[in-house]
Amino acid sequence: MLTHIGTKTIETDRLILRKFRYTDDEAMLKNWIADEKIQSMYSEPAYKTKPAVKGILDKYISSYEKSDYYRWAIIDKTNNECIGQIAYFLVDNNNHFAEIEYCIGSAFQKQGFATEATRAVIEFGFKQINLHKVQICTKTINPASKRVIEKCGFTYEGTLRDYFYFDGGYVGRLFYSMLRSEFEELYG
Repeated sequence: MLTHIGTKTIETDRLILRKFRYTDDEAMLKNWIADEKIQSMYSEPAYKTKPAVKGILDKYISSYEKSDYYRWAIIDKTNNECIGQIAYFLVDNNNHFAEIEYCIGSAFQKQGFATEATRAVIEFGFKQINLHKVQICTKTINPASKRVIEKCGFTYEGTLRDYFYFDGGYVGRLFYSMLRSEFEELYG
């Protein structure tokens, strides 16, 4: 049985993962949410104005009332800015698994931030929510995300071919997962 505790603050060496705040809007616009390339990699629209960002923040912030809602702003400790987001966007109570999604602004990529945030959320899922399985997916055209997933220790499960219609063509969806026993072996 899952133990839902809602989105709680998680601190890592370089990051603070916390609930979104309305004051994150400027950093979100500057760092990631207005970037069509970043947003399209996880099939979300770009939000280019403060009112549009306020709309998505309204959705995020009002959802924190639910104990099974898990979405974090990724805050870089060096500048205290929101550089991305990470979430368990799908939580399956009956089968005891959840799926992670994340994005990091382009200026903050290739520095290990996505890997650091993902590892923290994996640990939170197994230790705090009591998940049996964590899954994660990426598009076949996103090798950077694939590297993050592999560095975190996920096991490749398969590819759904031509899953997304993206930028005038079809791309596949790579599925990965980690079981509780694998987490315990990898993360101790």
